[in-house]
Amino acid sequence: MKLLSLNCHSWQEKNQLEKIKYLEKTILEENFQIVALQEVSKKIGDETMDFYRLLSKELKGYHGFWDFSHIGYSIYEEGLCIFSKYPIIARESFYVSKDTNTNNWKSRKIVKVTLEVNGNKVDIYSCHMGWWNDEEEPFKEQCDRLLEKIKSSENISILMGDFNNDGNVSGEGYDYLLSKGLYDTYTLAKNSDEGITVLGEIDGWENSFERKRMDLILSTKPLEVEYSKVIFNGKNKKIISDHFGVNIQIRLK
Repeated sequence: MKLLSLNCHSWQEKNQLEKIKYLEKTILEENFQIVALQEVSKKIGDETMDFYRLLSKELKGYHGFWDFSHIGYSIYEEGLCIFSKYPIIARESFYVSKDTNTNNWKSRKIVKVTLEVNGNKVDIYSCHMGWWNDEEEPFKEQCDRLLEKIKSSENISILMGDFNNDGNVSGEGYDYLLSKGLYDTYTLAKNSDEGITVLGEIDGWENSFERKRMDLILSTKPLEVEYSKVIFNGKNKKIISDHFGVNIQIRLK
């Protein structure tokens, strides 16, 4: 089973329509069974600038779910989505931030679907989390709310997305996630690359020029992972966002 996670940075990109078409083409060519996307926005009052709608029109054979998290840049309804080739048994969305005011760009909603894959029920989460040291919305508190939600399910859970914490930094959000019993598919993979998904300074990471492994695919069980590769990084497919994507292949027994 092939999975893709990408923060799309939608409508902040030059040549955005071309990049949507390239994303569509890649999803279909690579035959990703599950796709989790973040920063999937639509311009308020303009149906022609609906990233999810434009993408879903071309992804024939996929089941999709999008929900709105907060207003971004004053003019966009920013959300998250999941596309699946497997039928969606159940779907829900929920906030992990303290603040659920959609006018606060720091409010954070998670999108979740439940799928049946080879006789296994699997919960897929598309995640866009806050920052470790944020005084208003600390990552640790958001993470705890997310983990409480996961504990309520007996299914295998796979968390995909932009966690806004660098996997190469010790003692912060990444280590906190692992300390709570989550497994990183990158470290489980039989084959992997550097894993870098952000090259330097981006929104929310001003004056931070380190190469970061910020986009992750985590699981509640130690899955059999054939490979973990970065995609849309200029080496493996063209760059289409300020984040690169993560592509893994797993085997579910």
